Amino acid sequence: MQNPSRSEIKEILDRSRTIAVVGLSPNPERTSYGVSEAMQSAGYRIIPVNPMADEILGETSYPSLSDLPEVPDIVNVFRRSEFLPALAEEFLETDSPVFWTQLGVEDGDVRRRLEQAGRRVIMDRCIKVEHALVK
Repeated sequence: MQNPSRSEIKEILDRSRTIAVVGLSPNPERTSYGVSEAMQSAGYRIIPVNPMADEILGETSYPSLSDLPEVPDIVNVFRRSEFLPALAEEFLETDSPVFWTQLGVEDGDVRRRLEQAGRRVIMDRCIKVEHALVK
């Protein structure tokens, strides 16, 4: 099992409008903040998922995926690989079609489970870098 091709990633990014970012930090020095800010500047609506923050990047932050008021087009994960099994379970309770993890974050069992459930999975790729490559 592998990541979608660049052309498939382009299609995903072209049809997506909202990105829920799990583990988005309110600290501008953190990678999650910079990547999310860049995607927001590119026209995507960012929905922060961080139980320790009320607002990030001018958007209301939610404690978990199950608390989101809408279904995001992409769930982008900035948590360590060890958290992926629990996040995948929560993700499967949503109707979000794409589960995306940042560089260095991957789990083969989680990938297989989500793909078997009919979801698109992109792991160990930076969404900001991929966006720049396909635009």
